[in-house]
Amino acid sequence: MGKPTGFMEYERKTAAAVSPKERIKNFCEFHTPLSQEEQRKQAARCMNCGVPFCQAGMNIMGMTSGCPLHNLVPEWNDLVYTGNLEQAYNRLKKTNNFPEFTSRVCPALCEAACTCGHYGDPVSVKGNEYGIIENAYEKGYADPKPPRVRTGKQVAVIGSGPAGLAAADQLNKRGHKVTVYERDDRVGGLLMYGIPNMKLEKHIIDRKINVMKEEGVEFVTGANVGKDVKAAKIIKDYDAVILACGAKNPRDIKAEGRDAKGIYFAVDFLAATTKSLLDSGLKDNKYISAKGKKVVIIGGGDTGNDCVGTCIRHGAVSVTQLEMMPKAPDERAENNPWPEWPKVCKTDYGQEEAIAMFGRDPRIYQTTVKEFVKDKNGNVTAVKTVKLESQKDEKTGRMMMVEVPGSEGKLDADLVLIAAGFLGTQKYVADAFGVQLNERTNVATEAGKYATNVKKVFTAGDMHRGQSLVVWAIREGREVAREVDENLLGYSGLSVQ
Repeated sequence: MGKPTGFMEYERKTAAAVSPKERIKNFCEFHTPLSQEEQRKQAARCMNCGVPFCQAGMNIMGMTSGCPLHNLVPEWNDLVYTGNLEQAYNRLKKTNNFPEFTSRVCPALCEAACTCGHYGDPVSVKGNEYGIIENAYEKGYADPKPPRVRTGKQVAVIGSGPAGLAAADQLNKRGHKVTVYERDDRVGGLLMYGIPNMKLEKHIIDRKINVMKEEGVEFVTGANVGKDVKAAKIIKDYDAVILACGAKNPRDIKAEGRDAKGIYFAVDFLAATTKSLLDSGLKDNKYISAKGKKVVIIGGGDTGNDCVGTCIRHGAVSVTQLEMMPKAPDERAENNPWPEWPKVCKTDYGQEEAIAMFGRDPRIYQTTVKEFVKDKNGNVTAVKTVKLESQKDEKTGRMMMVEVPGSEGKLDADLVLIAAGFLGTQKYVADAFGVQLNERTNVATEAGKYATNVKKVFTAGDMHRGQSLVVWAIREGREVAREVDENLLGYSGLSVQ
């Protein structure tokens, strides 16, 4: 539990961030990690609760509370406090294949459920997770550990995002021969091209992929299974196939003028920037530039925020972010008690940077687009907006956001980015393998299972559960690996938690 009185003696401290006006000069990660001594103090604050909600990963009021991976947080906090960082790494790796990723991009569900945070500030779990894994690489604890015995079974994983990588990692450790197919030119899926470099530098992904390669996992890039590579051949050549292709269908905005030039999906905008950055340091100009432009971003979530930060780094002259829902309260409401996920307003890094550069929060709440205005050449020049309010649908009893009459407005824009979420599986992949989809256009399975309607074919991650968090993708990757292992051998030696 760390130090019994630690939570009373030490204040919460997290990694310091470079100031917004400095960090926007590049696309590098911008947090300064805590020192090992400070990590010990933060670990000392862990209370070793009788019921550690931090690792619960349970659903409360429709939202996840605590870590879906069930990370053994109190255990490795105690080990950090006592200076046993190798054992801390071993306990962390028992439940999490990729702490180098989650310690950077996870929204820290564990901290939101921390008992210490009920009346004060939560333990800096994410910072300690970062310290454990980075120390492990430095000291060699994270070096490749190939399996001693091979089973003779071969598994194909389609997609190299967090779910696919977790499944591949687990099955390889079990001794199966695993080949991962990725349609892009680099391994990582969402981690590589969906998350900007300033949140997750791509050499961090490459570092882990190189470890997995040395452990025996094979990666095939530029392989678009279902188009360039025949699904039938994959099914024929392998003993099991895992579909982990993500939820790649972006939700569109159906409004007049949608065909205007200068309107892009956020995922394409972010991916193009990252690829150009990695290929040439943005010198090849093969990306959608926001330099000198008035940008309107439709969507107030994490992807929208990533677009804000990226546009500012490009040199946009203004950035506005439209959010359909009302602004969340700045503090927990009485009807949102701990350990529920706190439904409070979050000002993320991109919004911080916009405030620093333009003197205002870029978000406009309860607003959506009615029309895209274009000039005679078909270029977008503005968006017409309308305010929204919550009303109860008399037929269904559900609350809906509806337009407020007479609330129309207009925003100048010569670049519009749609960050309205994703709708589900890309149809060509599902059709190629013959797997059934559910009403949400995700690949259908029995509840709590990962086998599809097609023999030998399984699914996991966003392709299975819909758009979600990296930690949930890793959890599903671990679970599908166990199910595949049991299918191949009749039993499984793989743990999930």
